[in-house]
Amino acid sequence: MSQLTLSGLFFYPVKSLRGIALERAPVDGRGIHFDRHWMVVDGTGKFITQRQHPRMALVRTALTPGGLRLSAPAMPDLDVAFEPADMEPETVQVWRDQCLAQSAGAESAAWLSRFLGIDCRLFFMPEQTERAVDPTYAGPQDRVGFADGFPFLLISQASLDDLNSRLEQALPMLRFRPNLVVSGCAAYAEDSWQRIRIGGLTFRVAKPCSRCVIPTINPETGEKGVEPLRTLNRYRREGNQVFFGQNLLHDGTGELRLGSTVEVLE
Repeated sequence: MSQLTLSGLFFYPVKSLRGIALERAPVDGRGIHFDRHWMVVDGTGKFITQRQHPRMALVRTALTPGGLRLSAPAMPDLDVAFEPADMEPETVQVWRDQCLAQSAGAESAAWLSRFLGIDCRLFFMPEQTERAVDPTYAGPQDRVGFADGFPFLLISQASLDDLNSRLEQALPMLRFRPNLVVSGCAAYAEDSWQRIRIGGLTFRVAKPCSRCVIPTINPETGEKGVEPLRTLNRYRREGNQVFFGQNLLHDGTGELRLGSTVEVLE
């Protein structure tokens, strides 16, 4: 086997908004620091994503020294402080989990509501909130931010290359919103991994990632198509789900660096 390397490193400060490519990333108890730290919710406090509102794909995110910056077509940039003025925590919902979170303020709510055309608000997960990972796949110590269910998603570059060889038009890796991209292995080799090490961090492979409609949304236009799900459905379907990539759990804290060696331990 050729040497495996970490060839892609990404995080997504706001759930379902644009991600950011990194060269290095601190890893805390929830995953990459500030990954899915913020989440957009509707008027009832329930999370919303590109599944229902594809225009979310057009909102770019960036971290500044003071917090989060949002940018979108025909909108002024919006700066959101890491810790806005003290407000009482509220209960928000992500899938079946209910978590205490804090509002990012009226200005961010108005900005997002205007661009998305719906009544919505932005919340962040304070340090004291602990959201456990599904115990079916995780230990009692495993935590996650506002990601769907796991701290990390890994896809090999060879898996995307294989998929793209079956498509009329190649798609970029960011359509699949991974945190970790590994190069140097065969296509779908990650399906057989159980434990890996990247730099000084070890990871447990929890379960395959079942794919929703988000990879069919063009992040440049916000429009939905049929690919890649139509093609994946032909050869990556099990039961009533389509799988692409692996969900990971991490052991401890540390730092990830682009170009690091990836070791398959089991």
